[in-house]
Amino acid sequence: MKKISRILSITPLFKGLSEQELDEIGSITIDRHYKRGESIFMEGEEANGFYIVADGQVKIFKTSMEGKEQILHIYGPGNPFGEVPVFSGSRFPANAQALVKSHILFLPRNSFVRLIAEHPSLSMNMLGELSMRLRQFTIQIENLSLKEVPSRLASYLIYLAREQDNSEHVTLAISKGQLASLLGTIPETLSRIFAKMSTQGLIRVEGKALYLLDPPGLEDLAAAGKLAE
Repeated sequence: MKKISRILSITPLFKGLSEQELDEIGSITIDRHYKRGESIFMEGEEANGFYIVADGQVKIFKTSMEGKEQILHIYGPGNPFGEVPVFSGSRFPANAQALVKSHILFLPRNSFVRLIAEHPSLSMNMLGELSMRLRQFTIQIENLSLKEVPSRLASYLIYLAREQDNSEHVTLAISKGQLASLLGTIPETLSRIFAKMSTQGLIRVEGKALYLLDPPGLEDLAAAGKLAE
């Protein structure tokens, strides 16, 4: 129980809750384990609860009629997912799959709703988190629809630098193929852009490590949208 409470305490949804409140949430939480590539839920399934990544990595994605995959989000430890449809009473709008062997916490909808009724502070936390998710999703839609791929990549690297609290280099936690899908492009195009950004002195790529050689230049690229010829 204490291990689950510790995991819950790093989840944005439950930030600032008391130890007693975390223990109460832990009491309704169900441990689940998934193998790499295993489905967690499918688009259209009833949203009877939501999930939190305790360990591992999960991708949220949609698949077109032609079988093309578009990654919407990739979540690591501490991140909740699937919570919006649970509280709107709808079905899951996308698919969730474990990218690696993952430990996932499942919170049943009915039990959690009863806890919210008893602890209004939970509602405030969730409103803040869901508002932030909506803002991130709006930015993602804007990037995919209005910006070209170099700008999307620059924006993503800036986001990683802030998330990893390191302005000099970042580590990719996903494959470049998955990154291409997340950015709405194909691996070949992404590889060409990486090469051109390296040639222009913006970044240096060493495996999964990316060194940000010119942060102001990346900021300009994120705003301007195109690499210099």
